[in-house]
Amino acid sequence: MTGAASGDGLYPSYVDLDSIIDVHRLRSLDGCIRERLQRRLAAERDLAFYTGPFVLDEQAPTLPGSRLVYLARSDRPDDYYDLNQCERWSASKEAEEFPELMELIATLPFAATARMMIMYDPDGSAVTAHRDHVSTELCHEFIWMRTNRDKPFYVLDPESGEKRYIAGHSAWFDTVNQYHGADATGELAWSIRIDGRFTDEFRALMPTAAENPASRAALWAKWGTVGQPG
Repeated sequence: MTGAASGDGLYPSYVDLDSIIDVHRLRSLDGCIRERLQRRLAAERDLAFYTGPFVLDEQAPTLPGSRLVYLARSDRPDDYYDLNQCERWSASKEAEEFPELMELIATLPFAATARMMIMYDPDGSAVTAHRDHVSTELCHEFIWMRTNRDKPFYVLDPESGEKRYIAGHSAWFDTVNQYHGADATGELAWSIRIDGRFTDEFRALMPTAAENPASRAALWAKWGTVGQPG
């Protein structure tokens, strides 16, 4: 279930979640999601994705070209520190355009969901390597997914610069202690991210992280078992 960490370090790493989701069902949504994203492009109504200020290269764009379809919306302005506050989020009107995806999301190991979104780029521009925030005390529980492998998405060790590309269709990774981004494709590319609170049963599979809780996904990727020191 894990993408191995390099050497003795934790990064770059991710947890491969293909074994706990219905990958066949996810892949079957590829055509309908493509068609609906193309329809939304024609209307030019989706907000631009902002990486935030924590980019690896200060000269790289923080508005790289991606657009966002919010499948859930918060009762207050966007804030990464709200992504674990499920009670603030509810399904959006846009979610009605993607009923098949919403049905799949309902099968994922979440006790409750918060932000849900599709991130897409009509031109397949590179996504600048960035961290979501810098609070190591906050661990976001989320599942990143894609219906195809067209988007070359990676996690990156901030010290060595080593990239590890996500090989499968789904993952969970540390967004605080390592950077993440995507290479350019030159054509429409997208991914899906579902934030929320994992079920107790799913959490029981993971090691704990008494210090630096944001590293929990990386610890799981390295050890692959419950009960290892964190």
